[in-house]
Amino acid sequence: MIDETDHASALERILPEIARRMFTVPPGSPLAELPNAQLKVCSLLLEGPHTMSQIGEEMNISVSAVTQVADRLEKAGMVKRVSDTSGEDSDRRHRYLALTPFGAELLQARREQRRARVAEVLSHIPHNERKTIRLALERLLIASREL
Repeated sequence: MIDETDHASALERILPEIARRMFTVPPGSPLAELPNAQLKVCSLLLEGPHTMSQIGEEMNISVSAVTQVADRLEKAGMVKRVSDTSGEDSDRRHRYLALTPFGAELLQARREQRRARVAEVLSHIPHNERKTIRLALERLLIASREL
């Protein structure tokens, strides 16, 4: 009989290997040289502009660390700092970090590569098992967000 510790140990071993095998940036990609923190910030910004504090909260790092990452990404032409001009109540003092067109293009290409890799892996799994896997992973994600 498998107990909860065995499940936890198995997932602790399996999930990082899945992530590494399916989502590692391929060598030679323009993003291959980006440190993980910079890549994570860019991935967040694909959803839209964020404040430094929003990024810090999401990544669980200090605003000063986010600022250092942002400075490096800005020098690389991946991101830019923008003012809040979202509407009538906008506050130009609030600064947001946003992807540049160059950064967005690179991240979209990365996303497409990842989707293609996932599709390739899924092609080796019977159709009737794919939904079960997806639903189980979604439940695991929801449970992890509740902690």
